[in-house]
Amino acid sequence: MSALHARLSAIVLAVCLLLAGQALTTPQRAAAADPGYLMVHFTGDSATGQRLYLAHSADGLRWNDLNGGAPVLHSPIGTKGVRDPALVRSPDGSRYWIIATDLCIRCGSTYTNGSPSFVVWESTDLVTWSQPWLINVAGAIPGGRNAWAPEAMWNPETNDYVLYWATNATVNGVFKYRIYYARTKDFRTITTPQIWIDPPGTTPIVDTQMTEVPAGVGPYRYVRVSGDNQNTVEGSNSILGTWTTLGTLSSIGLTGHVVEGPVWMKFRDRDEWALYIDHLNSNGVREYRPILTTNPFDVGTYRLQPATSYDMGGTPKRHGAITTLTAAEESRVLARWPNTPAKRLQSYNFQDRYVRHTNLDVRIDPDVTPAEDAQFRLRPGLAGTGTVSFESVNMPGYFLRHANYDFRLAYNDGTTQFAADATFRQVAGLADSTWSSFQSYNHPDRYLRHYAYQLRLDPIATSTARSDATFRVTS
Repeated sequence: MSALHARLSAIVLAVCLLLAGQALTTPQRAAAADPGYLMVHFTGDSATGQRLYLAHSADGLRWNDLNGGAPVLHSPIGTKGVRDPALVRSPDGSRYWIIATDLCIRCGSTYTNGSPSFVVWESTDLVTWSQPWLINVAGAIPGGRNAWAPEAMWNPETNDYVLYWATNATVNGVFKYRIYYARTKDFRTITTPQIWIDPPGTTPIVDTQMTEVPAGVGPYRYVRVSGDNQNTVEGSNSILGTWTTLGTLSSIGLTGHVVEGPVWMKFRDRDEWALYIDHLNSNGVREYRPILTTNPFDVGTYRLQPATSYDMGGTPKRHGAITTLTAAEESRVLARWPNTPAKRLQSYNFQDRYVRHTNLDVRIDPDVTPAEDAQFRLRPGLAGTGTVSFESVNMPGYFLRHANYDFRLAYNDGTTQFAADATFRQVAGLADSTWSSFQSYNHPDRYLRHYAYQLRLDPIATSTARSDATFRVTS
């Protein structure tokens, strides 16, 4: 009996140790699996750089480009370029907005001849975005010209959003950039703009970004940093109330226009903040660089991070926005913009021709210029598992879609009808099984094919049609 008891005791002890080990390791695994952070940004002054890009980070310091480093949104309106995006989440998390500067340097705009408007997108899930619209903010300011660097934050005191930005205008005989604000509920209409920040004399101010700090962390509820040559840090208990100067970034060697586009980020797993700055490095290249602090109200605690402590990923990261993701948001974002390679669809019976879009029409052509017009990402089908949809590389958000059996490149409006029209089953090539054909999801008796070089959705009954409906997916 004693031997049996000893054996049972050993088993119980082993089980207890196993459970204890699991109890100790489970929180660590949960912490490691916490959702991460999303950054929306632009990359530079080129035409493709002035679109919107996404990056993801698990720890807030090491970033990975999404969508293969290609843009996820572009603007077909205004100047057709966007910069300095802000990402706004509604208080209940049911709605999102991206607001960006309407400016396209080197493609028609200049820094002195920009736009009085911002470009705005809206979403209910962070992945399907509306068509953009323009909101004119500088036009309501006497003598106002450009509108730059929008930001917005929900204000519980007024039960709406405070939208703030930089506009150059003459006030009291002084022409310069100041920070203006207006209130809005929908980013379509605004109250009359008012001056929010106006440094003394002729000192201009262009970029300002604030964040809300949890109660009990310090003497203020909000902290902001402004690009005013000294890069001033201020605190306040009311967004539209009085702000107190706390210091400047000159204490860590950052002064003048060397710094742009500050953006705050709170680490989710500790009481520490990152202040990312669009920094002109010693090589004359602009790039984001983090400053860390455990007390955003004490500028003396700010620590400019060495290059070995962070990784900004493959594409340049310029003035953008960072948000902490929920698990559901992260799942949707990573599924929507995986690093899927760009592909082309080569015609089987006209092998010098490839599927391409031109003015939103879709056809097969040789020698496609620009080459991106013939590049698509084969996404998981919008309407069903085991299917594919074709998203344009240079017009992200636009998919090959049939309507009345004709093909167009169309913007995904998020409807069930669009998803079905833009979804296909990839099957063995009808003319050659080593190639591919694409069967319509909602008209399974019809296939994607070309006819007189135009793309159509047709039933296939002849050898010519089978050849027209056969393609090679190639890089």
